Amino acid sequence: MPSILPEGDPAPADGSLPPSAAEGSAERRFGVYVHVPYCRVRCGYCDFNTYTASELGGTRRDDYAAQAQRELSFGADVLRRAGVAERAASTVFFGGGTPTLLPAEDLASMLGRIRDEWGLAPGAEVTTEANPDSVDAAYLERLARAGFTRVSFGMQSAVPEVLRTLDRTHTPERIPLVTRWAREAGLQVSVDLIYGTPGERIEDWDRSVDAALATEPDHLSAYALIVEPGTKLAAQIKRGAVPEPDEDLHAEMYERADARFAAAGLGWYEISNWARSEATRSRHNLAYWTGEDWWAAGPGAHSHVGGVRWWNVKHPGAYAQRMAQGASPAHAREILDASSRREERILLETRIADGLDTGVLTAEERRRVPGLIADGLIDGRAAIAGRVVPTLRGRLLADTVVHRLLG
Repeated sequence: MPSILPEGDPAPADGSLPPSAAEGSAERRFGVYVHVPYCRVRCGYCDFNTYTASELGGTRRDDYAAQAQRELSFGADVLRRAGVAERAASTVFFGGGTPTLLPAEDLASMLGRIRDEWGLAPGAEVTTEANPDSVDAAYLERLARAGFTRVSFGMQSAVPEVLRTLDRTHTPERIPLVTRWAREAGLQVSVDLIYGTPGERIEDWDRSVDAALATEPDHLSAYALIVEPGTKLAAQIKRGAVPEPDEDLHAEMYERADARFAAAGLGWYEISNWARSEATRSRHNLAYWTGEDWWAAGPGAHSHVGGVRWWNVKHPGAYAQRMAQGASPAHAREILDASSRREERILLETRIADGLDTGVLTAEERRRVPGLIADGLIDGRAAIAGRVVPTLRGRLLADTVVHRLLG
């Protein structure tokens, strides 16, 4: 079942934000995330807040677009009342779940509400995730006409046995078709891969990397499989039906993929992400890693504005009830103090190629930088220029970099 929401402080029923949320908001970018919590089949590794038809508890998928639009209007009002600077959305991201299980017209109507309430900045990046078997050429053309600029396909693997282990429903043959259709519609193409699936061999991973690169994507994501408690995969591993992931094999797969991606002209810019150019990086995800503002609509969605973070009620039924009542869908929230915000900045910005400004570090933390350079965890030349940038080894040991910096 979907993951448990974190605890936090009570969230006001009217969604009101403290004055601190507005401080400095004119200097921050603003984005919008829309969570679409529906999947045709639950993948065995997935711990996201998603629901199959049998788990909806009487709520209807075809009512969802109207509910999300009500939250988007509610959110615009909350930000205005809080005195947060009015900014057009520079990025919009529809995630899930599988957003493309909804009709293209539903995604278009939600994007239209974002445009009406906040506006879209010139050159705004508008992305939806999609399963390869949930779209066709006509669907992708409708998205492009509605203002979408980018689609991220959950490819995961090109090997049928690996896809079966992951409970994915598409076939490898579908990938070149959907990526071609997206490009013909004028959309940028991103492809997601997962490595380290139980039973996956190096040659299987090489085959998946080859297939992904053959689509000539603008952007690639490659994520190590994490076995989440409570998932079907965790239960399979516990009873010995499939082997546990091998961390050494994970590292080898990552290193091989990074070299292949670089040779194909895709440069890494965040631990698990590579792009054809700076223009094709995921600007929406970069906003998460650099602490910008975003409103996140939908069940279980997490928002952040000026150091205030809140998360919505989890189940679509509870969410629909809140929207019908005109109340905030927020389940709880937290207000980050200066120390927490600084630590989060160190945690996130040491993951990206642009790196962390060493001016953020205390004098004691800066004294630890030479040791990280000596151990090959951060780039020495970048450090001289005042940035903490991970090396390949540092990317593989990202938690170690942060722990050693913070002591």
